[in-house]
Amino acid sequence: MSAFPAVAWPAVPTGAATSVLSLLFQLEQSQWLAVESLEERQREQLAVLLEHAYRTAPWYRERWGDAPSVSGFSRLPLVSRRDLQENFARLRSGAVPPEHGVIAETGTSGSTGAPVRVARTAFHDLMWRALSLRDHRWHRRELLGTLAAIRRGFGRGSSPSWGQATEGLVETGPCLTLDVDIDAASQLEWLQRHDPPYLLTNPSLAAELARLSLERGVKLPGLREVRTLGESLGEDLRALCREAWGVPLVDMYSAEEVGYLALQCPDHAHYHVQSESVIVEILDDAGRPCAPGETGRVVVTDLHNFAMPLIRYDIGDYAELGEPCPCGRGLPVLRRILGRVRNMLTASDGKRYWPSLGVRRMEKIAPVRQCQFIQRSLDLVEARLVVRAPLTPGQEAALRDLIASRLPKGFRVTLTYCKEIGRSASGKFEEFVNAVSDARR
Repeated sequence: MSAFPAVAWPAVPTGAATSVLSLLFQLEQSQWLAVESLEERQREQLAVLLEHAYRTAPWYRERWGDAPSVSGFSRLPLVSRRDLQENFARLRSGAVPPEHGVIAETGTSGSTGAPVRVARTAFHDLMWRALSLRDHRWHRRELLGTLAAIRRGFGRGSSPSWGQATEGLVETGPCLTLDVDIDAASQLEWLQRHDPPYLLTNPSLAAELARLSLERGVKLPGLREVRTLGESLGEDLRALCREAWGVPLVDMYSAEEVGYLALQCPDHAHYHVQSESVIVEILDDAGRPCAPGETGRVVVTDLHNFAMPLIRYDIGDYAELGEPCPCGRGLPVLRRILGRVRNMLTASDGKRYWPSLGVRRMEKIAPVRQCQFIQRSLDLVEARLVVRAPLTPGQEAALRDLIASRLPKGFRVTLTYCKEIGRSASGKFEEFVNAVSDARR
């Protein structure tokens, strides 16, 4: 799109759009750098960030004591969500480079009861736009198609473009929006009516819509791709989308505090860390770096937030580190994003597990439409069920046996029936919640 009237080709973008295109051009080159080259460039940017944070953000100066160095980066203390909540003003920089643009505040919804606020500059948004375009390029999307987005707070409406990431840069088709609070049957009817090539929503809602499509024999012939974000991806969801609609699912990993963390590889189902924007560490319980195949907590450093530096921020998620990708990109790999501590099961011996209790297995036994699992004690899990028809005693027994088989030995299972299982304030759905760890915090 050209910013100059009567100049259709070659198109000349606006100043901000030019910056985004410049970033995108560099991202096209840097994705192919070797790991060592990427880390060298990260260290260059990190050195500037550490000096800025120490000099201009009182909290870091007090917490670190001595001026930090890149070589000592891994020994710096972690920043917790509570630190952000209690020290918002002192974590902010008192001397933001004016060239970084307008400072704005954003925050999380507090779906776990702990909302946080973050300040960031306009440059942060430029990087977000460039990474959004990278995601579109990676997955070869036809941007002139219609995007249907079902997310919290969107409401029923439409806009002429896909949003800020593409505005002033490329022409897109319209974006149709719907809120997650509308019942799934109405959402599916809405999708049938518009038959968009692209659907953007939460994984749990994509699963519910796909199951409902199979149940009702609904086809979406124009659909080309399901895009998901905001929740951990269930292990069966990719196959479920293929079965229901014959399309791939592309997931992304982001957080309101820092933006994109990892995007799905265009050639594989795992994720590439966006190293040009963030440093992502996967650490075990002792704070040591995990090896490929190991699961640990996600610790993030935002390389470009000079309004409120986030350095070694323990974001509260767990992920599994992956091997280098055969696609040839040097960007580190996350094999899976597993969720938060509250989504882990705690056994009586203190060990923690990531339970896999998907509804698809249960559907083969009983007419289960939706389920959620709550750990009530160290030997009890409650299965909350929304069913399409009353269950027989035999079905109930079979469900309890199936769920127990997916848990450590010694767990009992109770069934509770619900008319509906609600979502959090952000529209997210948690399949497993550990109420025992919640009570202990």
